[in-house]
Amino acid sequence: MSTAPQNNATIGILFVLSGVFFISINDMLIKQLSGGYPLHQMVFTRSIIGIMFSLIFVQMEGGWQILRTNQPGLHVLRGLLIVTSNMTFFVALAAIPLADATALFFAAPLFITLLSIPVLGEKVGPLRLGAVVFGFLGVVIMQRPWEGVDTLGTSRLILLLPVVAALTYALNQLLTRKLGVKSKASALAVYIQGTFVVVSIGFYIVAGDGRFAEGSGNPSVQFLLRAWIWPAQSDFWLFGFLGFASAVIGYALSQAYRMADAATVAPFEYIGLPLAVFWGWFTFSELPVWEVWMGIAMILASGVFVYIREAQKKRTLVRGRMKGR
Repeated sequence: MSTAPQNNATIGILFVLSGVFFISINDMLIKQLSGGYPLHQMVFTRSIIGIMFSLIFVQMEGGWQILRTNQPGLHVLRGLLIVTSNMTFFVALAAIPLADATALFFAAPLFITLLSIPVLGEKVGPLRLGAVVFGFLGVVIMQRPWEGVDTLGTSRLILLLPVVAALTYALNQLLTRKLGVKSKASALAVYIQGTFVVVSIGFYIVAGDGRFAEGSGNPSVQFLLRAWIWPAQSDFWLFGFLGFASAVIGYALSQAYRMADAATVAPFEYIGLPLAVFWGWFTFSELPVWEVWMGIAMILASGVFVYIREAQKKRTLVRGRMKGR
């Protein structure tokens, strides 16, 4: 088996677009359900359903033997990173608008581009680094450091949670690129789903009776720690779709970062920004404030620039190789 990472940009981009589309629906549904169910119950339910779909993908990609690994520690670390990313993002989602949380989370492709240098040894030139800095300025603007907590409508900690989610998500995808040399996308997805199941069971054991949420008026604390309840019959299909979406997301993103350079694939996750604005408006009648619009524009501009520079770099390399023949 080859130990060199694959680099099929077209396939990687198609997978990342599919994954981000399902992420947008997943986030909308979780926000919609966040007022009545605890986060760890939703995570457990969707992961149990998702792992069943993921095991079907395992059979399609080679059978049970592809689940064997000689790097269990890195897989556990990767799983814990994505669990941290999801939990911090969803806790923020219960308290702030969908588009605001998603826009802040889209520091992730910037983190991926930046961290691909020390983690994967990928080369990122000064112009792309400048674009990353510009994108991070957009994140700072969305944080609105000049406003007080009263006018923000939420705490600074809640606004920072999507950025923490972005950083841990970026580290997860860089590990996906590294581990994907030897592991199939379906196996990577199963490891992720399994980690979610274990962590959510742990939450249930410690806080499943809701005792830590008693007396708190904070919607994020309530969402994280309220007691498990049996879902309403009308919500069964929503939980089922969450599980299906979880399987597709885990497989598609694992495949995307297996198949192509992280710095190439990451900018295409920006399709999630307009999708989040759409779902926020369509489902919750929410539209971003002007600072968030400005941050979105700056992050999108930096992402597009990074992609264009990557494409130019590859064309230059191809021409150089052809001339050298």
